[in-house]
Amino acid sequence: MNKQQVRDRIVEIGIVPVVRASSANEARIAAEAVCQGGLAIVEVTMTVPGAVDVVRELVKIGGAEVLVGAGTVLDPEAARRCLDAGAQFLISPGFDVKTIEFAVREGVLMMAGALTPTEVITAWNAGSDLVKIFPCGMVGCAKYIKALRGPLPQIPMVPTGGVNLSTAAEFIQAGAVALGVGGELVQIEALKAGKPEIITENARKFLAIVKQARAQNGQPQGAAAVRA
Repeated sequence: MNKQQVRDRIVEIGIVPVVRASSANEARIAAEAVCQGGLAIVEVTMTVPGAVDVVRELVKIGGAEVLVGAGTVLDPEAARRCLDAGAQFLISPGFDVKTIEFAVREGVLMMAGALTPTEVITAWNAGSDLVKIFPCGMVGCAKYIKALRGPLPQIPMVPTGGVNLSTAAEFIQAGAVALGVGGELVQIEALKAGKPEIITENARKFLAIVKQARAQNGQPQGAAAVRA
């Protein structure tokens, strides 16, 4: 799958499940749970113990059906390890120009993190394919995305932080092309209790909300800004 196809898949699904877990086994269980809920995509953060090995295993198990990416990628060295493990996209909580340049050279989708208008513009101009707005919940949630989208409609934004079942529709209606969802979807309590079915049900709910919000917006599934 090339970079454009990966980008299209992320936007089509509309949800990027952020897997943070205290062990590699919990991360695998969480990934399986979100996939069973209809979200054939997973972001394994580098904060998970043995994260690169988890990425490699999920890529092997999921094959072409599941989009596996790496999150909290902070430098080109980590990015290289993730790509060697088979990661199909890279996500960072902030802006690191060397990591973006690496992704551009390698032809892999990059979603750099940004918060202020200046950071969003800088990340986009540096070559980030999508821009992660983080931590969005601390600066106004959906209203903030709507404000950014006013002067920057050409930049596809993926808010992360503050996205939950109550706010997801508002983010889509504000113009987000997809949503990054962590603990509100992959609940640590559910993993600890051995109840992955809770995560599966959360995945179904988020997917339904995105679909309904796009329909109400008169927005076709997967609609997004396209880099020139």
